[in-house]
Amino acid sequence: MAARRNGCSGSPAGSRTLARNLSALRTFFGWAEQRRKITCPELELLDGPKLPRSLPKAVNEQTAKKLLQEAGSLARTKQPWIAARDEALLFLLYGAGLRIAEALSLTGSDMPLKDVLRICGKGGKTRLVPILEPVKHAVTRYIGLCPHPIGFDSKIFRAIRGGPMGSRDAQRLLQELRLKLGLPNSVTPHALRHSFATHLLGQGADLRSIQELLGHASLSSTQIYTAVDETLLLDTVSRTHPRA
Repeated sequence: MAARRNGCSGSPAGSRTLARNLSALRTFFGWAEQRRKITCPELELLDGPKLPRSLPKAVNEQTAKKLLQEAGSLARTKQPWIAARDEALLFLLYGAGLRIAEALSLTGSDMPLKDVLRICGKGGKTRLVPILEPVKHAVTRYIGLCPHPIGFDSKIFRAIRGGPMGSRDAQRLLQELRLKLGLPNSVTPHALRHSFATHLLGQGADLRSIQELLGHASLSSTQIYTAVDETLLLDTVSRTHPRA
C-alpha cells in the first residue's frame, strides 16, 4: 500500500483507493480467520488513510426555484396529484431541510401541518422544524388532490399505484428534473437539504440555529457549511469586528 501511495508501480493511488484496499484486506482476513484459522494481527496496527472531507453540493437559489416550479408542472406529469406530490416533497426538502427519509415518513397524524413540525431523525434524535407558509400550502394542496385515502397512521406520500413512496422514487424524480433542466448529477434529494442550510447561512443565520434545524448532534457537522459560503463569513467579520 505504501508503494501504491508513492506510485512505484504506476500512478500514485489516492486515499479513497487505499481505504478500499485496506477494507478489502480486513474483510478477506476476517473470512480467512473464520474459515481457515489464518490470522493477520498486523492489520490491526494499520490506520486507514485520512479521507478528504467533501463539501456539500448545494444548488443556488435560482436553481432551487426552477426545481420547485418544474416539480409542480402539470405539463411534466399530466396528473395534477402527482405534480402536487412532487412539489410538496421538494418543498419539504428545501423549505424545511428534511432528510428524504424524514419527509417520506410523514403520516396522516402529522396533518394538517402546523407552524412547527416535530421530526424524529437519525439516532432517534427529535427536533422541531418551523414550517413556512409556502411549504404548508404545497403539502395541504397535495393532500387535497391525492386520490388515495390517507389514514392516521398511513404515509402521506404515495406512489402512483397507492403504495408508500420510497426513496428510490424520490431519486428518480430528481433524475428526471435534472435531465429536464440540464443540471449535474450532484443535484439529489439530499442536495436540497444542503441548499436549505447554505442559503440560511447566506442570509445571516447562525450556525447553532442551523445545527438545531438540521438535527446535527455535533456542531462540527454543521461547520462544513462555513466553507461553502466564505464570502459571507468575510463580510460578517469586516462589518462586525471592532478592528475592521
